[in-house]
Amino acid sequence: MHGFQLTFFTQQDRLHGKQPLAQWLLSLVKSLGIRGGTLSGAQQGIGHDGIAHAVNLFDLGDQPVQVTLVATPEEVDKLLKHLAQENVQLFYVKAAVEFGTTGQASNDD
Repeated sequence: MHGFQLTFFTQQDRLHGKQPLAQWLLSLVKSLGIRGGTLSGAQQGIGHDGIAHAVNLFDLGDQPVQVTLVATPEEVDKLLKHLAQENVQLFYVKAAVEFGTTGQASNDD
């Protein structure tokens, strides 16, 4: 299949409503029927404002995080339109990819 890899970049302490933004984004991905996404934390990063953000013992909220997913063009359009309607400001990278699954599903599950 052909589609896109989307990677959204934010910080652990950013909220959408009362929920951490990255967690909310994963919930949105699921509610839109997109097959999956991965939330990853980084040790350090430099934000769009030029300020360094890093995990430290006293402030875990400053941790840079990213949400990555692979989706069809239609799913990506639906997600980006929903984010625009919610007025969510997130930096993202969108790259064309080929994706699929190897092997066969087991009936033992």
